[in-house]
Amino acid sequence: MPQNDVAGAMIWTMRHPRATPEMLGSIPSFLDEANPRPAREQLDSNYRHAGGWCSFPGFEMLPDGNLRYPGDPPVQLLADTVLHGTETIRFYQHSWVAIVQSDGSYEISRMD
Repeated sequence: MPQNDVAGAMIWTMRHPRATPEMLGSIPSFLDEANPRPAREQLDSNYRHAGGWCSFPGFEMLPDGNLRYPGDPPVQLLADTVLHGTETIRFYQHSWVAIVQSDGSYEISRMD
């Protein structure tokens, strides 16, 4: 998959054929590889003007990386990156963002 250097040291990989770096909006600027804090803390403090990180339970992460919420069609994975070599940050359609830990656990929030 093509990679795009959207935010300096953070390399975002476009996972959908129609995804572009512009679709990510300001999200890449909220993460800094040089900052030792985990992704959740960085996204919460840097997205504070819009309410911070607010976990939204109920999603299922499908084997292909897409998300499913009961009663809704799958939400397509658009791009992802890795922070500190341990957390994968995934950006989805409709401004959903997931933080996936190395053990497979995850949290999802809407960041629009």
